Amino acid sequence: MTSHTPPTAPAPAPAPAPAPAPTVDGLFAAVLAGEQGPPPRALVATSVFWIHHGTRLAGGDTTYLNQYVLVRVGDSFGGCAFEAGEIDPAICRDASGAPLDVLLREAPRPLRIAALDAYLAGRRPHRDAGAEPVVLPVGTPEVRARARDAAVAGLLDIGPGARVGLIGVVNPLVAAIRERGGVPLPCDFNLRTTQWGDPVTTDMHEVLERADAVVATGMTLGNGSFDTVLDRCRTRGIPLVVYAQSGSAVARAFLGSGVTALSAEPFPFSQFSADPTTLYRYRTAGRP
Repeated sequence: MTSHTPPTAPAPAPAPAPAPAPTVDGLFAAVLAGEQGPPPRALVATSVFWIHHGTRLAGGDTTYLNQYVLVRVGDSFGGCAFEAGEIDPAICRDASGAPLDVLLREAPRPLRIAALDAYLAGRRPHRDAGAEPVVLPVGTPEVRARARDAAVAGLLDIGPGARVGLIGVVNPLVAAIRERGGVPLPCDFNLRTTQWGDPVTTDMHEVLERADAVVATGMTLGNGSFDTVLDRCRTRGIPLVVYAQSGSAVARAFLGSGVTALSAEPFPFSQFSADPTTLYRYRTAGRP
């Protein structure tokens, strides 16, 4: 008697990449209208949580203070950094269990971005989106930060002496840009100098006009400056690399529409572990 094993059903294909978004507000509107997948009113923010942490890397004199709000929707997480005092931890109690469309429409901007990030990550997880996975090694915060920022700098296609606008300053990334022959133009609202004494400007517009290429952090999504960065890079025809823990799936929606490359690091972020973690690198074929 011959036994027959029923054929295994093929795994469902990942959702195709939607058309690039024009603006962040346009992306919110498209998701709320059900143009990017299931209507968010049918989904629930199972968990909303808040993380506040500080880091001082060995050899540096800068203490990085970061706050994140994070949203879990089913098997996906979304996150966004925010400035001190912008969100109170009580928001975790008020927003957990809320319909996702309510958060997308009515929450403070960082929580709206985190909710949008969770929605888009659930629709198309980074691990299934055709990105290049980069595994960060076991090690100290310094070892992992250098590996992470070298991976980000590796997305830059620049010649010697190219001026690289850095919107959101992380010292290992400044070093990684220099190692590739670039000249960093650092801009940050919270730092005044780099670890090596380079002045850090708060004038983003001046940096965007001088740069030959731009690296912007996902924090620009949370503070509302992302569309300005995107528009100037589009208008000037210069590469824009986004370095995203905040809103990594949100930033991905702009690949091919101003964003030329993306380092996407979904939660849990590398600084919260000494074990191997994965970031995902995306590149577009052409210039903006």
